[in-house]
Amino acid sequence: MIIEQIYTGCLAQGAYYIESDGDAVVIDPLREIEPYLQRASRNNARIKYVFETHFHADFVSGHVDLANATGATIVYGPTAKPGFKAHVAYDGESFRVGKLSFTLLHTPGHTMESACYLLKDENGKDIALFSGDTLFIGDVGRPDLAQKAADMTQEELAGLLYESIQTQILPLNNDIIVYPAHGAGSACGKNMSKETTDTLGHQKESNYALQAKTKEQFVKEVTTGLMPPPSYFPLNVMLNKQGYENITEIIKRGTQALTAEIFETVASETGALVLDTRNAEVFAKGFIPNSINIGIDGNFAPWVGALIPDIKQQILIVTDAGMEAEVVTRLARVGYDHSIGYLKGGYEAWKLAGKESDSIQSLSSDEFVKVASQDPGIAILDVRKKSEYEAEHIIGAENAPLDYINNSMQVVDKNKTYYVHCAGGYRSMIFISILKARGFDNLVNVSGGFNDIKKTGKLHISEYVCPSTLL
Repeated sequence: MIIEQIYTGCLAQGAYYIESDGDAVVIDPLREIEPYLQRASRNNARIKYVFETHFHADFVSGHVDLANATGATIVYGPTAKPGFKAHVAYDGESFRVGKLSFTLLHTPGHTMESACYLLKDENGKDIALFSGDTLFIGDVGRPDLAQKAADMTQEELAGLLYESIQTQILPLNNDIIVYPAHGAGSACGKNMSKETTDTLGHQKESNYALQAKTKEQFVKEVTTGLMPPPSYFPLNVMLNKQGYENITEIIKRGTQALTAEIFETVASETGALVLDTRNAEVFAKGFIPNSINIGIDGNFAPWVGALIPDIKQQILIVTDAGMEAEVVTRLARVGYDHSIGYLKGGYEAWKLAGKESDSIQSLSSDEFVKVASQDPGIAILDVRKKSEYEAEHIIGAENAPLDYINNSMQVVDKNKTYYVHCAGGYRSMIFISILKARGFDNLVNVSGGFNDIKKTGKLHISEYVCPSTLL
């Protein structure tokens, strides 16, 4: 028996390859299917099933392409209505994979079709639970994504999730290993652990959502503090539900090499977004005017989804040499299938062609501290999440979260100089590049971010104080 978790950090997503006696199953595959095909080929195994735990919102699954390539059957839980050939299973239905078996457990709440897959060994002993977005390590799935489709409130969905967990999961043995679909960093939950597996018994003891004594308490715990989901989530759901273009064609189209002259012409004629994926500090030194920076070295795909509202937006790519296919692939993972080419030779080719360039002023944390010490009245923008800001921030800094940039930019005066920071410099450069493309020219980046600023010990930091300590 082989159980392999294939974890993709930039999406905080776990796919699974399980093999037994020449048969294999893939659970919640990524869109690029070649790694799964190679795994099966190495062991002369056939992929018999593609198990989907639900219609994913945060990424485009590889279920359709993988089934087409292997003849595998796509399996969904009850109530699913896919727009392609698939098997909609009933609660408790069993699937044989070599000497193993999987039992589908219908667990509505995160979505109505949500399902977990209980793995049993050849002796019928429960071994593992592939819990999708129903149960995470340290959390449960958010219950607000399927409200419109289910014609239910988030509280009603949370109530369903409570019943699913109580009846389908908590009665299982404590020694079962839980394999979730996501970990820390995913927007599909609010309190996920960095750990990507755990025993069910430990989760019963440590997962805050499993401590609730009543349904009412569970609903309150799970729905309190939920931030609005990224705007691209419903669009990914539709792609996963209806099907999509083959990723090979998408990569072929997106990796067309364009000279600086052609790149400029295409950008002008199509209105394509110029997306520069280089390191933030490299980008700051020189870039194509009106391009935006979302570095491939960070949480690239989720930020693309959060900040580029039109999933059908045509995109032109500027990146480091050799990274073109990786960028197009990561865009496609979250449904951005309309890359139309990249700048051959990168930004250096643009400069050599004598094209217009732009830059962003960037200060180290030490340089920033010196400026702030000399002029305590300078304007500081902290673009971290509200929760990060509330935990601790520079006294006098204004919170303008990148997550909600269209609202955040309303506090920015185009005629005023602002010093912008996040935690480490990744998000602040994204923020500044977007605003600069919209005509905001007086933004200075603090490259080391809050983490480096705090280390200097030279600025006053406001820290959160629990109200109970004030009594």
